[in-house]
This record gives sequence, C-alpha cells and structure tokens, in this order.
Amino acid sequence: MAENHPELLQALEHLVAPATRGDPESPLLWTSKSTTKLANELCKNGHKVCQRTVWELLDQLGYSMQSNRKTLEGSDNPDRDAQFKHINRKVAHFQKSSIPVISVDTKKKELVGRYKNNGREWQPSGQPEKVNVYDFVIKDQGKVAPYGVYDLAHNQGWVSIGVTYDTSEFAVSTIRTWWQRMGKPLYPDAKELLITADGGGSNGSRVRLWKYELQKLATELGITIHVCHFPPGTSKWNKIEHRMFCHITENWRGRPLESTATVVSHISGTTTAQGLKINAALDETYYVAGIKISDEVMEGIAITRDKFHGE
Repeated sequence: MAENHPELLQALEHLVAPATRGDPESPLLWTSKSTTKLANELCKNGHKVCQRTVWELLDQLGYSMQSNRKTLEGSDNPDRDAQFKHINRKVAHFQKSSIPVISVDTKKKELVGRYKNNGREWQPSGQPEKVNVYDFVIKDQGKVAPYGVYDLAHNQGWVSIGVTYDTSEFAVSTIRTWWQRMGKPLYPDAKELLITADGGGSNGSRVRLWKYELQKLATELGITIHVCHFPPGTSKWNKIEHRMFCHITENWRGRPLESTATVVSHISGTTTAQGLKINAALDETYYVAGIKISDEVMEGIAITRDKFHGE
C-alpha cells in the first residue's frame, strides 16, 4: 500500500504530526487521534483507506499506541494547545515559502570513559562489554554536552559536542556552525530563519544571553531570526527530540563512550531508513558560565515580540 501510494503516507503524517508527542529517549512516537478518525479524514481527502490499513501505516511511520506517562515538567498552561497550533501554522508557512526552519536543543550530558551505557548490543555469548563499576567522573575526560540543530525540511542536522558549559553562547555558536556547513548551501538566498526551541535551558525564552547572541548572529548573517518557544512542560515534544536525538541514543546503545572521538563518530554514524543525516564535531571552545547582560545592552537588541504570547 505505502510503496504504491507514497502520497498516502505523506497525507497521514500531515494529519498526525501536529498532535504528535514524543519522548526524546524513545524511537517511538504516538498519536492522540484514533485510527478510525484518521481513516475517515483520509477518505474525505480522496484516499480510499480503511482503519486497519491506517494501523499498518502508522506502524511504518514509527507510531504506536501508548498509555499516559507522568513526564511533564513545570506548570500547566491554559493556552498550550493554542500555542502548539500557532507554532505549527508558522512552521508550515515558513516551509511553504522555502524559509529554513530548525529545531534546537541540548541532549543530556554524557560521561566520557568506560561507563555503562543503557541498552543492549550483540556480543559473543558470555563476553559482555566490560565497563567501570562506578560512574565517577574522570578528570581528564569529564562530561560532554551535545547541542543539536535539526532541519525539519531536509531531515538532517548538526551536533556540536561541547566540553565546558552549556551556555547560550555555545548554543548560538552551534547554530552558526550549522548555518555555515549545512544551512547556507541548502538555503543560499535565505533572508529569514525560524527557530523552534524549548522554553528553558541555554535557549530559554527568558535568557538574556540567548537573545544577545542571536542578535549578534542575525547581524553577522544579515538575516531576520524568528524564534518560537514551546509552552512550559512540553520540552519532550520538540521535533529534534524524537526525530534526531532518539536515534543517536539508539545508535550507541550498550556501547561505552570511551572518548570524545567515539561520541563524534557515533553521532555522525547515525542514520535512519527515512534518510536522516547528521554531521558532528567537537567544540573545544571554553564557554564562560554566568555572563550577565545589562539593561542597557538589552535595549539595543532589535526584538519584535509576537502578538500571540510575546513573552
């Protein structure tokens, strides 16, 4: 069915995507729309399909039926659904206009060394990979912070592996690197860029340094940068989580991350049947934590707030 009618898969993904929720540590996605409703909607749009076929197609797309799980952080927001719809409309508009749209976030920090890595991998019987008993940080290796940029339209991304602090300066530096190495060749005439991001962390909606660094990047590239932050408690629904980071986790499952070179190699080697491509590199720049941006400097940033939840 899918091989003979690829447009059917695309139509189904279009229906499901706005309501998709994901766990960044799982390759599975799930939908809150029933297969019967999805089948009816597809039929209305001219596709002859039954409920059972929708089940099979969702399975091909990587979706599964799952129960509720208590994973939301932060306070509830009465406008959460409206904010998601607003972001989806904006993303669709920008993509239709061939304007680059990226999803950004920091993957969880990883210990470098012979430490246990969750998951199982094929090994000769009775010969498991030997790792340290305790997860004490090795001074010369420490932890790394992978910051990622995911291009929604081209299903590809960039990951910078930081060795110091996960700061806004590091986050924007990663976006700059993505643009120079992957974005610019794909969007040579782009005058705008849309970023979707979580509301907290180094790219948080209230972080002054994030806004200051983005202004520097916009000035440097001569483009207008738009930013849409997800509402509180919805960070796990960011596209980069379940379209890129989860596949990285799956790719290095059960293997100790012995060195930074190992981390880079595993990330760069991550692919999917849907054509995911990831480039990665170590960023050894020392990023200083705790940089403060004064009121005077903030006043010089050219920020235009959206009429819908401009905060």
